[in-house]
Amino acid sequence: MNLQTLFQDFNPSKFLVYSCLMIFTALFALRLDGFIEWSYWTIFSPIWFWKGMVILGATIGSYVWWRHPHSRLEGDAYVHYKAMLITLALHLILLMFELLVCDKLESDRHLWILVFIPLIFISVVSIAVCIWAVKHDRSFELELFCAVNVLQFIFLALRLDGFITWSWEVVFVPLWALLCLSLVAVLYAIVFAAVLLRTPQINARQRRTSLNSALAYTFLVVPILVFQVLLANKLDGDISLNYTTVAMPLLISHMTLIFMSFGAKGGNRWWFGIRKDFCHFLLSLCPLLQEYGNISYQPRGDQDQPPSEPMVSEKNEKHIKKIDLTKPVVPIISIDMPD
Repeated sequence: MNLQTLFQDFNPSKFLVYSCLMIFTALFALRLDGFIEWSYWTIFSPIWFWKGMVILGATIGSYVWWRHPHSRLEGDAYVHYKAMLITLALHLILLMFELLVCDKLESDRHLWILVFIPLIFISVVSIAVCIWAVKHDRSFELELFCAVNVLQFIFLALRLDGFITWSWEVVFVPLWALLCLSLVAVLYAIVFAAVLLRTPQINARQRRTSLNSALAYTFLVVPILVFQVLLANKLDGDISLNYTTVAMPLLISHMTLIFMSFGAKGGNRWWFGIRKDFCHFLLSLCPLLQEYGNISYQPRGDQDQPPSEPMVSEKNEKHIKKIDLTKPVVPIISIDMPD
């Protein structure tokens, strides 16, 4: 077991986001079913924690950026810092949307179309952010999600306010289209993994990587599709399941995303001003983990243990051969050549 190998591709930002979303989904479903009677401000506490960590991390990162000018010359420091500021701005606008949603659920004093205005604005801005991220080789999962769902957000706001009376299956048409494309990508990943498994020229590591990716995307997309079908039928009154049961497939997708965060790599080095990979930062922060991470354990059976005496004799033999090679070579019989 190698601790450094486990955490070298770990992405702490994605782990935090997916964990908070999973906890919020469970709490929100329990609140809708009446199993808990907490206020929505408490239900949204995982979201508040997520946004608080983003604001705190960007504040500390900006302070370190200002206090250490020489660090700005390290590699792509400017790109990382700009990406952090862009992410902070998008999260602040997203925080405004979440505050309006929570206030709407508590007091019901706003129209849903007004609540969704910050989210629609993020969706439009995210198109430009995605283009910038592609040019600078940065991740843009949140921005891409908002950009491709702008029409879905508009339909949701209009349906919740009663401006349109379509069934929820029709309201979710943009999401159905997106899920169909995702299913095509999943099928491609499965076929690609199957081809690699039957190709002898591919090494075992590449086969294992493709197989893990196919399984991960399957457990991510298929539960979301099942959740979407159950939710549409639940809102239309076609089934009598409670919201906790409906949300179970979505929780499976959240758990898949959490597991995928351990191999997501990437991440911005300027969050909290760490200026290095999270694995290196964690190992330098905890000397005990650094000492443990440099040790690799491999279990062995009794039959795999070589005897001690042959090892000593072999070592002595190598030592003797090494000494013999250092001696000059002289012929035993000297043959004089005639003139």
